Amino acid sequence: MVDSAFPEPVLDDQETQVLLDWAANIDQSDATYFQTGQLLATRLGAYYREDGLTEIGFWTPGLAAEVIQSERSIYLEVFTPLEAINFRAAEQEVTWQRDRIPLILQGEYIWGVIKGLRPGTRDQAGSFYWLRYIDNQGRVKTTRDPLAYSLPYGVFAPAELYDSDRLQRQRSDLDYLKATGAQTKSRKGFLASDLKNPPPRLPAPVCILQLHVHTASPEGTLAGLTRIYQRISDKLAQGEDLTPVEQNYVGYDAIELLPMEPTIEYRLDQDNHHHEFFARPPEPTSLTDEDTQTIKITLRKPNTQNWGYDVPIIGSTATNPSVLETLRPDEIIDFIATLHNFFQGPIQVIYDLVYGHADNQCEKLISRQYLKGPNMYGQDLNHQLPAVRAILLEMQRRKNNTGADGIRVDGGQDFRFFNPLTNLVEQDDGYLRAMGNIVQEIEGNERLMFTIFEDGRPWPQEGWEETSRYLELVELEPHSYQWGPLVFAHNTPALQHFWDQKWRRVCEVMFQGSNWITGCANHDTVRRGNQIDPEGPINWHLGDTLVEVTKTAYDNPAIKLWVLGFCPGLPMEFLNANFRGAWGFFRNTDELYGVKVVSEEIGFLDWQLTPELFQPPEVFPQLKALGFTDLEMLRQFSKALQATMLESDYNLEMVAESCRRCFAGETNVCTNISLESLKHSDRPEFLNDLDVPKLKQFARAFMEDGYDFSNVKHWGDSLNPEQVAFNLAARQYRFAHPWLGENLTERDRFNRITEETYTLFYGQRSQHGPGIEQSEDIVMVSHMGGDPATVTLGDWLQLELSEWRVVLTSPGLEIGNDVESLRSFELRDTQGLLLEKIV
Repeated sequence: MVDSAFPEPVLDDQETQVLLDWAANIDQSDATYFQTGQLLATRLGAYYREDGLTEIGFWTPGLAAEVIQSERSIYLEVFTPLEAINFRAAEQEVTWQRDRIPLILQGEYIWGVIKGLRPGTRDQAGSFYWLRYIDNQGRVKTTRDPLAYSLPYGVFAPAELYDSDRLQRQRSDLDYLKATGAQTKSRKGFLASDLKNPPPRLPAPVCILQLHVHTASPEGTLAGLTRIYQRISDKLAQGEDLTPVEQNYVGYDAIELLPMEPTIEYRLDQDNHHHEFFARPPEPTSLTDEDTQTIKITLRKPNTQNWGYDVPIIGSTATNPSVLETLRPDEIIDFIATLHNFFQGPIQVIYDLVYGHADNQCEKLISRQYLKGPNMYGQDLNHQLPAVRAILLEMQRRKNNTGADGIRVDGGQDFRFFNPLTNLVEQDDGYLRAMGNIVQEIEGNERLMFTIFEDGRPWPQEGWEETSRYLELVELEPHSYQWGPLVFAHNTPALQHFWDQKWRRVCEVMFQGSNWITGCANHDTVRRGNQIDPEGPINWHLGDTLVEVTKTAYDNPAIKLWVLGFCPGLPMEFLNANFRGAWGFFRNTDELYGVKVVSEEIGFLDWQLTPELFQPPEVFPQLKALGFTDLEMLRQFSKALQATMLESDYNLEMVAESCRRCFAGETNVCTNISLESLKHSDRPEFLNDLDVPKLKQFARAFMEDGYDFSNVKHWGDSLNPEQVAFNLAARQYRFAHPWLGENLTERDRFNRITEETYTLFYGQRSQHGPGIEQSEDIVMVSHMGGDPATVTLGDWLQLELSEWRVVLTSPGLEIGNDVESLRSFELRDTQGLLLEKIV
């Protein structure tokens, strides 16, 4: 026993029996397996009750056959810190009290109600926990909580018990939640279809800003973003002008966060103790007689860098600790509440949810029952198993209950299953629809989420880019939205004639895209842009260098004018593109495939870097420490790496040997690499004796340097105020004319003029519908690529130009409101014009 002020936690036998009886009654009821799973899932995980007791529940299929049957064979291992934890510290050693508390196995579930566990709060660490059991061979095994609310030290560490009720009671946006929801008595409804009177569904926003938390503020945290938006809100309330940097964050009524759930972590096959976030002493070979001990544990602040889509599924209810400055769940609530209370009006928060696949790392963390088998991303999830289906939906319900207003479902085409009745692989539309109909409940306020699906079916069939409809889920759920064909992954607007080649899809957007997400830049597009061959058919009208071309391609005034000022659907923009900064699929979480991913991302060095940008010492410091102080040398090595990776089918031993020989001067083994202009002394010593560990070191340095380089803090000083102001004005125009989100009708016009050297989009549309007393009429023309062109809108659209006035022009386009100015004028690439009919 330890001499400590913290009492030894114990199982409350009476309350545990009440919980067991409840679970048994559900299991023996007439409910379906799925309904039973839904009910039981609501009490899985750890829940700190108002009476000071903690309910614990785990789903453990197959455990009864694996475990030694004894009083102490199944227990909750609890770690309670005996000293204060500094959640901002990079590393610290903390003394903990470790307790073992027996739990009760009942069928496929384990239950217990425990007295004496400490709940976590904003200022205090709670007790950390996981399930342990002794199998038939006497080995101690671990089961983690997939539904944990707090994982401050990552998915491989025990979860933290958190006082979630207290967190909800203290949030500062309860008035907003009450105003937008329906008040209930916490009936714990699961899906809208379960309720006779479902709560209201949140309306679609007008314009969305997508951002990646790690690169969206100098601190790279939610707290950093909260400070930015609070400062902007305060300035607006006081009537102060915003800086160009601040203007990039406003003009939106919704913020879509890239996946916020915990990601995979950097793991080695053997010892991880030197870099683990929760580094315990070595496991004992056998249990001691004492259930309570004191131990020392080293804590390291999570530093995972990941674009967010490499998820292990476990802990999806929680927030990725690496974006939490304080490691406390309060941080996401603070951010959401700040947006809900924004001075100019509430800003919705949309979560990007990844439930269609799991990274292979999940096999070390969750039961095999959750998985169906491998896919190109890792593992397919077993949505058809009733208990798994129920638990995954419960994960999302708890995630929604942090206060989000909407969800974006990643990879809807991945939700598939084999139907033995039809002998076909079919889409699991039932599950996707359920995701969009989960009832949010916060302090008695119920709401339904605004829902977006990303679904490219019939992916992965050959030719899916041209055959996908992007409408299946909108047809099933008319209130929902889908990513449209022009905002999808293969958006490469830096190429010549790109918009001309996409004309069929452009017309689809115009006449059937009212429920599509539109726009040009998002988290995925620049990855394809970086993979374009620099020697390919580039639209050099966008800039003089590849860097200028790519920045203009994704922040193009002509495209902004068309999308925001004329196009149906729901526009979405990306923060890094607003800053004309860098971004890419960087991650430092994968030791196994890290070199492969880098070999696919090396186009970043051509499309996002110049020698001038590379020169400052704070840029790419790790690669420079390895000796890559010259950008051209770095490019040459990266190209050699990419070529040899492909030639060797990603065999790292062969890659290391080929690159070593190549840079030792055996040019006959170099593939398409020109080293003649580089002196031998310019080549980093790092390349001498190149081996697999060095390749992995290079890959991680590349990823971490590129990740930091993508932070918007590097790009604020180079913003063009005129460009930023135009972008904001275009967004404000969209808000002033929400009817633009509707599809064009037969009375509207939309055309292109395409020549060998240029492409123009132009059109005229009017506000239609019942109850409209005074119709608004607009005309748009945008230069979508190529040489300068002469515009004669009066002739093209049979306009009486004296009846029209200019309301929006792209930067650099100076044109008067008089008839002569409008009769004939020149447009250059990226320029555009918007007219309104004078009432």
